[in-house]
Amino acid sequence: MDKRLVEPADLFRLKFITEAQLSPDGARVAYTITHVDSEKEKEFSAIWMLTLATGETRQFTSGTARDSAPRWSPDGKRIAFLSGRGEKPQLYVIPVDGGEALPLTSMKQGVGSPAAWSPDGKQIAFTTSAIEEPRDFTKPFRVTRHVYRFDGMEYLDDVVQSLYVQDVDAPDAKPRRLTDDKLMNSNPQWSPDGTQILYSSSMVPDTHKSFFGRLKLITLETGEIQSLTDTWGMVNSAGWLPDGQRIVFTGTPHGKIVGSKADMWVLDLAGGAPECRTAGLAVGVDGGLQPDMPVMARMLSVPVTPDGEWAYSTVQTGGTVATYKVALNGAENCVPLLTGDREVALQGVGGGHLIYLVTNFNHPIDLFCADADGSNERQLTCINDDWLNSVKLPTVEHLLFPGVDGTQVEGWIYLPPEGEAPYPTTLNIHGGPHGAFGHAFHFDSQMLCGAGYAVLMVNHRASTGYGDAFSTAIKGDWGNLDYKDLMCGVDVAIEKGYADPDKLGVFGLSGGGNLSCWIVANTRRFKAAVPENPVTNWVSMYGVSDISAWFAIEELGGAPHEIPEIYARCSPITTAHTCTTPTLLIQGEHDWRCPAEQSEQFYTTLKANGCVAEMLRLPNSPHAGSIVGDPAVRRAQNDAMLEWMNRYVLGKVEAPAAE
Repeated sequence: MDKRLVEPADLFRLKFITEAQLSPDGARVAYTITHVDSEKEKEFSAIWMLTLATGETRQFTSGTARDSAPRWSPDGKRIAFLSGRGEKPQLYVIPVDGGEALPLTSMKQGVGSPAAWSPDGKQIAFTTSAIEEPRDFTKPFRVTRHVYRFDGMEYLDDVVQSLYVQDVDAPDAKPRRLTDDKLMNSNPQWSPDGTQILYSSSMVPDTHKSFFGRLKLITLETGEIQSLTDTWGMVNSAGWLPDGQRIVFTGTPHGKIVGSKADMWVLDLAGGAPECRTAGLAVGVDGGLQPDMPVMARMLSVPVTPDGEWAYSTVQTGGTVATYKVALNGAENCVPLLTGDREVALQGVGGGHLIYLVTNFNHPIDLFCADADGSNERQLTCINDDWLNSVKLPTVEHLLFPGVDGTQVEGWIYLPPEGEAPYPTTLNIHGGPHGAFGHAFHFDSQMLCGAGYAVLMVNHRASTGYGDAFSTAIKGDWGNLDYKDLMCGVDVAIEKGYADPDKLGVFGLSGGGNLSCWIVANTRRFKAAVPENPVTNWVSMYGVSDISAWFAIEELGGAPHEIPEIYARCSPITTAHTCTTPTLLIQGEHDWRCPAEQSEQFYTTLKANGCVAEMLRLPNSPHAGSIVGDPAVRRAQNDAMLEWMNRYVLGKVEAPAAE
């Protein structure tokens, strides 16, 4: 069969596995596949079932709604799942061996979390908003929270979640409400004896660090709530040890420089400080790469072996993500299990198996299985093989080079499957800035390669996976080492003959948008730029972002009135008037992380000073809307970016038709 080049329409020809759940006996896997109906521009998801012994798969739900988050009952006979088949997402329960899915909940505002089965299988804990009616935004309203709206959530008073428990065999009975506060309560986990529930609590009203996760414990008989980590720091994921007397969790304590690694900790409920179990691990736990596809689910509970001796976590090293097991007792010991040039997202442990999702540069997500020690690996699904066999994929070359101060920097360059070097080249910059690119499927890069571009990705200073000194190096100094690392990467790509120095473009989202703006405001070597949801003015960012009254201080070293010179020096808006690079700003209308005024300031400055500039607005779109938002938004971002690069890097002057 003749193969063709990747094209923008391929975005909606792909399917993605977003999560998987192993049955209690370790014999079967329930997993979720998402797909987009390109004509309707609507996304659907279905739950599938796979038998490990035979490899047999079957579609378990219809795929005509958004069915997700399958959770096995303790006896393995039923699955609870979230479904958007009604007006609001609700929990449904379905027998594994046949029968209809029956609704378990009918909450007015829908259910906001996956089901958490009690150990005896008689109850399910879940979360929902307790408000009776949504806010009427045509009428005046007052806000009192430090952070009153949050990206992807909107106004917090309307969406914060309370914890409930429902009897599984009495779905008509009124669920029991366990929490009554103004907090975002999530990730409920029953104690081994079923008498308590561990959960995470965030969106505290009286702090700008509102999103920091804090562990709490509720005793069901009395309703007493115990705070476990209120003043400790940021907690990411947690789980019970089998003895029911200790908790294992991952996170970063207060006092660390922003960008520092997360570690694994054990907390004795009888008292005492958490004990770090990964202090010697240079790159920390809970690692991951920045995606350009529906996100592989990260386990919010920490898997623990039945004897309580080991726990599992992901570890990002450079551009790879592996699964490790970590000793919870005795001498510190971190053992790599699932490694290689790829991203591995562990999904379940049990029955002598590890279940996980895998992606790499040229392969979207598939489901894999291995024995508990990481051996005997086998691929369980091949959901995009027809597509993979029909397209020409790029070659990806690994780059290692010294930064301006001699520090080793890592990057990769995608080389298009057709054409000759040197290629027109786009620099793709990751966000965060404490994130990373690496061995994971990235559709924007695939699409650009299909159009004849090489795509350069560099894990510049501030990137994770290289140790704390590397990831914290830009505090108070944005636009210096990070920018210079990127330019060194461009120079290396040109020196190696990959990149055409006269045909360069740059793009990126969030922190990548910030650096895209910084680049065109400080150099004229690029012919086109597409910053998306950028930070351009730290002073105004401090007052409008959902995180910046905390984040700006941590990143820059103080408040705007304390260090105005640093806020000005680190803001692309300061030199935006010098920009001559044609720039297309892409902005989500409901981005509360980097609100629209950040793009608007840059756009106005460019226009006022004679630079070619346009702005694409994405309605109802949050910060990462072009990755996981409405299909129409994803399509618009891809099409606009490719057209802009073609117009100004390649000189194809046809502008898009007016709408």
